[in-house]
Amino acid sequence: MTASRQTFAAVDIAHDARALLGECPIWDERARRLRWVDIHKGLVHSYLPATGTDQSIAIGQPVSALGLGVDGGLVLATGDGFQLRGTDAADQFSTIDVEKPITGNRMNDGRVDAAGRFWAGTMASLWEETKYAGSLYRLEMRDDGPTVTKHVADVTVANGLDWTLDGRSMYYVDSWTQRVDVFDFDPDTGTLGRRRTFVTISPSEGLPDGLVVDADGGVWVALFGAGVLRRYSASGVIDFEIHLPVSLVTSATFGGADLSDLYITTAKHRLGESERAEQPHAGSLFVCRPGFTGRPCHRFRGV
Repeated sequence: MTASRQTFAAVDIAHDARALLGECPIWDERARRLRWVDIHKGLVHSYLPATGTDQSIAIGQPVSALGLGVDGGLVLATGDGFQLRGTDAADQFSTIDVEKPITGNRMNDGRVDAAGRFWAGTMASLWEETKYAGSLYRLEMRDDGPTVTKHVADVTVANGLDWTLDGRSMYYVDSWTQRVDVFDFDPDTGTLGRRRTFVTISPSEGLPDGLVVDADGGVWVALFGAGVLRRYSASGVIDFEIHLPVSLVTSATFGGADLSDLYITTAKHRLGESERAEQPHAGSLFVCRPGFTGRPCHRFRGV
């Protein structure tokens, strides 16, 4: 479903990181920082807009997603499973294995829900050759410790997810399907119900990757390969597009004091030598103010 749409290209480089695979930006309103990851380098970044500086922590394995903890720590989706860190700089951490025996798989995108549970999915590292190898999991802290529950199987590229304003539906991307789907969601129990298609995206328009829902219920979807971040209304109508100077757009989030700065992560890992020369800032962190605002992130109950 399409309609007239506004295009926007006033995008600036926030940090010229040139990451291999930048992903999962999250605004930390307490620290006034943007947290994000470089998956293949195994780095958790912390960008401070006030000074334009960026610091990173090496995790020692791929790290694909993060959530902020209620008590100031981090929950991470890593190569083997979930990792809990008391602080983002702490050397001490605990790991919850998810698919460690499946050596060809790794975790991918994730997000914390309103009840403080962390959702993240898996995928095969060579997903073009190994389809339906991944799943979507939920991590929650109970009185007897962390518990991991599988909710969706036969996933190829588990990617962006977020919830509607009322918290009763969850948007979800399995990139290989070229769709954004929506599940009925029970916010009390954290269980998924009926699944249906929200929007279908033509391969010529890019591969759907990360997503985020804004304060008006609009769904922003990164179109990997197309250099576009697209907004859909809650009814699935395209109404806004941001065009970037790089093709591999991966995800986005709103940040800043009023949550009106839109941060966009990008990648360069799938670009050839000539493409990297043509896109010297591929993999950088971008920012713009398109006239929309976001929502504060939820925090994980456990760190």
